[in-house]
Amino acid sequence: MGHQAYQTNAVETASPEQLTLMCYDGTLKFMRRAVKACEDGDMGRFSEFIGRAQAIVNELNVTLNMEAGGEIATNLREIYLFINRHMAQAVVQRDTSMIMQCMELIQGIRDSWAEAMNVGAAAA
Repeated sequence: MGHQAYQTNAVETASPEQLTLMCYDGTLKFMRRAVKACEDGDMGRFSEFIGRAQAIVNELNVTLNMEAGGEIATNLREIYLFINRHMAQAVVQRDTSMIMQCMELIQGIRDSWAEAMNVGAAAA
């Protein structure tokens, strides 16, 4: 109960930038769980965790501001679409290496986002 209340409060009080970072972290968490489930032979959990990761990536995609984001938003959209296609193929092929590739992409974007947040905070 306490942990759930803490998580709810963290989300409700987070800035849009922090929420985006939380989405990247959540995606990575579910991808790691999917890899573990696949390695354990639990294909039901594997599919479930991939679905949850895909749902977060879809949310990141639909919240892109294409007008204000310009080329960066366009590039992110292409990456998000690629990641979701790649994860879907990983489920069909039961291939954790494909999930690891997606994790590398998300981790890179996440780290860049976190760095931009730190630079923005320092400038303010």
